[in-house]
Amino acid sequence: MAIEVFNRYESKYLMDNQAFHMIYNRLLEYMEPDEHNKNERFYSISNIYYDTEHDTLIRNSLSKPKYKEKLRIRAYGVPEANAKVYLELKKKVFGLVNKRRTSLRLNEAYAFAGTGAVPELQPYMNKQVMMEIEYFLRRYDLQPKVYLAYDRLALFCKNSRDLRITFDTNIRSRRYDVRLEAGDYGEQLMEEGQWLMEVKAEKTIPLWLSQLLSELGMYRTSFSKYGNEYKKTVRYGIGQRTKESILI
Repeated sequence: MAIEVFNRYESKYLMDNQAFHMIYNRLLEYMEPDEHNKNERFYSISNIYYDTEHDTLIRNSLSKPKYKEKLRIRAYGVPEANAKVYLELKKKVFGLVNKRRTSLRLNEAYAFAGTGAVPELQPYMNKQVMMEIEYFLRRYDLQPKVYLAYDRLALFCKNSRDLRITFDTNIRSRRYDVRLEAGDYGEQLMEEGQWLMEVKAEKTIPLWLSQLLSELGMYRTSFSKYGNEYKKTVRYGIGQRTKESILI
């Protein structure tokens, strides 16, 4: 069964292609690819982020409070209407990230997130997480706001599954056709050749990793995919191109 409850610290680093290849090759001394990356092939992750009509959740998150939360539906690749997906509630308290998720069919996830009505419990659902999401949905009037996807390479520490490092690139988003089954396309969020590395650890990172980051001159940054998409397309009014112009 997939892990459905996470408690960990996350550090983020932005880099170009050269820096990515440099650190990725060094990390392979201590880490190994995720089972979906065994041949160093990307896997794609697609998400729908939910928010209020006036973007309450992301505006609060960007104000850097001690506590913030978000709700999203996550799939791997482009799901069919009856495919299994994850409905995830993600919270951050004093730097500690808590992520709770449950498996659902895509149509069940849409109905639950859209109405707040808990679907009939099935063996693949996590009852406790469902109850927590129901409480969250009672507090906010949410709607699907953003489709956001990216290609990922992931590594696990050879000696401890508590340490995971991911590399995301080709981050794309759209604010129309906000449905996972509508296809994998959107406006680029970063420049070509940029990478977002995330170090995810339940405790402090090992000494060898701290030394490696220092040696390569890599420093933590604050980067939220949803937050940067919001600033680019809403706050600063840059907007997005039409579906037709992206697909041409």
